[in-house]
This record gives sequence, C-alpha cells and structure tokens, in this order.
Amino acid sequence: MANTKIDYYEILSVTKDADHETIKKSYRKLAMEFHPDKNPGNIEAENKFKQAAEAYEVLGNKEKRAKYDRFGHSAFGQGQAGFSDVDDVFANFSDIFGDLFGGGGGRQRQRRQNNGPARGADLRYISEIELKDVISGLEKDIEFETDESCGECQGTGAEKGSDAQVCSSCRGAGQVIAQQGFFSVATTCPTCHGAGRIVKNPCKKCQGRGRTKAKRKIRVNIPAGVDTGTQLRVSGEGEGGHRSG
Repeated sequence: MANTKIDYYEILSVTKDADHETIKKSYRKLAMEFHPDKNPGNIEAENKFKQAAEAYEVLGNKEKRAKYDRFGHSAFGQGQAGFSDVDDVFANFSDIFGDLFGGGGGRQRQRRQNNGPARGADLRYISEIELKDVISGLEKDIEFETDESCGECQGTGAEKGSDAQVCSSCRGAGQVIAQQGFFSVATTCPTCHGAGRIVKNPCKKCQGRGRTKAKRKIRVNIPAGVDTGTQLRVSGEGEGGHRSG
C-alpha cells in the first residue's frame, strides 16, 4: 500500500456510523468489481481491491474498528492492519470471503487445516435413576463402547517401523482448490480423503485408522437433588484422541 493512507470509511463508501452488514455489503460489491482475476493486468483495479480488503480487515472487525475510530491509522503498527502486497491480500482473503460467503475465495492456492493431534469427541450417556436416589444421591457404574487411540501404532495408523507420508496431492492440507471463474472452491482431497497424509503400511490392528473400538466402564457420582434433564460432566472420559492426540 502507498504510504499515504486513505480513510477506510471512504474506501468502502460508508459512513462512520454504518453497521456491520452495511460495511460487509459494500466490501462485497467492491471485491467483486475489482478482483484481480476479473481484471487481469489492471494495476488500478488491483490497488483498489487491496485497499478494499485492507479497509474491511479493520472495519469488519469490532475490536480493530474501535481502535481505528479512536486513533486512525496510527492505531496499527506497520504490517499489523494493512497488507504489503497482493500476496498478503490473498493470504487473508479466504478468511474475509469466508465471513462474506461462507467459503474461500481468491487465486488458486491450497488452504491448510490442522492435521496434527486432536482431542476426541465428547460422549453423552443418558441414564435413569429412581426417586429414592434423587433424594440420597448415588454412585453408578456405566458401560459404553467408544473409539480410542490404537495402542499398537500409538494412533499414527502406520505399522511399527514405518511412518505416514505427507499427501503429495494436497501437500498435507487435506483439501485441494478448484478454480471456478474468479472464485476458488475448496474440496476434500480425493487422494487422502482429507487426512493430509498417506499410510502406505497400515497398522494391522486398526487397519490404518489409528483408532480401535473399546468397551469402557466408569463410575459416576450422581449428587442428591438432580432433576429431569440434569447434565453431569465427567472430565477426561470422552472419546480417545485422533492422530495420537
């Protein structure tokens, strides 16, 4: 961006008391009009697109907008609010378009997702107790079946002595980008099915899933005075983690 900053409200052609929906609508219109893929080789359009993206990055965020309203451009150090070049714009553009359209946008690029260790899902167990137990409370054993990290491969899905390889199609992102006009649409990688990695020598115990079925039994303390619909939370007793999580 040029050193002389243009007022962000002026860039988006909105008033300082404009609500979020008005700001979003204005940015959406400008982004569609000046998108570089729609104006190939047009430097002026590219600059206007960058200005609009920078303005929305600030005015579309409640906290950043409040700072900007108080201190103007000086509220942000160099590189904190603006973008230095068009690549920086596209690095943030998918997040902005996600807010606007519920999906990604911009030039053909790969969007990474977290394919590292992850916690397992919460589990819900519905139980009935007798009225006398409501009065006195009780300890109750509950049994259920769940998934847990494979003890043989430690959740990696790969046979001992081998490792899962980064998927060459999506480079570990789990998603690939298909260009449709001047929009880019992210879809699940057909090679790794969203895992971001390929297991060439799958674990025999879990068949490469990294997880196995397990039956578990835990004791739950149900306090006196519970009512219909009462929910009790037991920490650390949910589903096993993913990818060694």
